Amino acid sequence: MATVPLIHTRYSYSPQRPSSSYSASNFSSTFLSGRNRGQRKHSFGAQAMSTSTTQGSSIGITTSNLNINGPQHLLVLVHGIMSSSSDWAYTEAELTRHLGKNFLIYASSSNTYTKTFSGIDEAGKRLADEVMQVVKKTKSLKRISFLAHSLGGLFARYAVAVLYSPDTCTSGHLGDPANCAIENAHRTNFSKGGLIAGLEPINFITLATPHLGVRGKNQLPFLFGVTILEKIAAPVASLFVGRTGSQLFLTDGKPNQPPLLLRMASDCEDGKFISALGAFGFRTVYANVSYDHMVGWRTSSIRRETELASKPICGWIQAYC
Repeated sequence: MATVPLIHTRYSYSPQRPSSSYSASNFSSTFLSGRNRGQRKHSFGAQAMSTSTTQGSSIGITTSNLNINGPQHLLVLVHGIMSSSSDWAYTEAELTRHLGKNFLIYASSSNTYTKTFSGIDEAGKRLADEVMQVVKKTKSLKRISFLAHSLGGLFARYAVAVLYSPDTCTSGHLGDPANCAIENAHRTNFSKGGLIAGLEPINFITLATPHLGVRGKNQLPFLFGVTILEKIAAPVASLFVGRTGSQLFLTDGKPNQPPLLLRMASDCEDGKFISALGAFGFRTVYANVSYDHMVGWRTSSIRRETELASKPICGWIQAYC
């Protein structure tokens, strides 16, 4: 099966103190800043903010077109392996404080702790169902964004493929044309790339996510690049972290079916994975260059071995695509 490159990235190095964590205030200021990324404006806030379609046309958002009856922008926070929504407590509070009432900040709770072992596909489907329930309960919503950490980034990528609709009148409306016509009349213009859960997709952001899996040299840093340990880890991963382990090490393939992560690098019968990502106005990955013991920076920054710097600097990489 032929696959296409997952994403094309441009990189800017940001040296910082050695740390594997990200500051919530840094993110909110990034979301609100509206700084140019090439020909695009990175946006998230309601004040002096603009959103951009994948074709590059801008839609201004002002106080006059905010829905005073409820939040318009759903921001879904997705945690990583063996974690829970409580991991986002501080970030959720800070983002709520900085972004204001026009945002509904929602920390996912459908894949807590050992549920993260059931497989990226199963967790992704649960996340998609959870997001749809939130959308159905909050009628004022018009836009959607995802902020996902570590393994949660893969869950989110699978979920958006499940939630993806290539037209204006499918996902999130239970196939009812009447509902679709009425609700879409109140929505903003959106990217021709489609909808996610019936909403306009704006930002898709991952933090230290193993997009390429953890198979290969130094992709699971706590093994210290020791070849024998890396070879042993692959076949036994499923004993410790279930189907998810097999999928991360790309050992879940069958004679007539490539591993899941390879299938997720293209549009295939499992889902429109690339089309769903392409529907978002902005797609950003953050990768730890050092001090991340779980996820190597080649897999989290989506790069080939030959594209890595020979002497990594301390800090993190931010990539826009």
